Amino acid sequence: MTEQSKILEFADFGQGNFDAFGRSFGELNKGFQAIAAEWTDYSKRAFEDSTKAFEKVVGAKSPEKAFEIQSQFAQKAYEEYVAELTKLSEIYASLAQSVFKVR
Repeated sequence: MTEQSKILEFADFGQGNFDAFGRSFGELNKGFQAIAAEWTDYSKRAFEDSTKAFEKVVGAKSPEKAFEIQSQFAQKAYEEYVAELTKLSEIYASLAQSVFKVR
């Protein structure tokens, strides 16, 4: 193997790695955008739900009713939070798979 062919082989190897890095970076970028969009949507929904619950609590006719409304809100908020974390973990797992598949 000549010196020139070794240099060309090394250059091809470097170009292949550079291309793989570029594709991986693109996948990461798309994944993080999806995560940010999902988290933003969840935050908006959570804020709207908490505002509605607060309005209901303020308008409650009795302390018992206010406590009931607050308890229902807390249960719903917890369930939605767990569901959102599950969804985000799936997005992260998909992101990791797509980034490593690119190589």
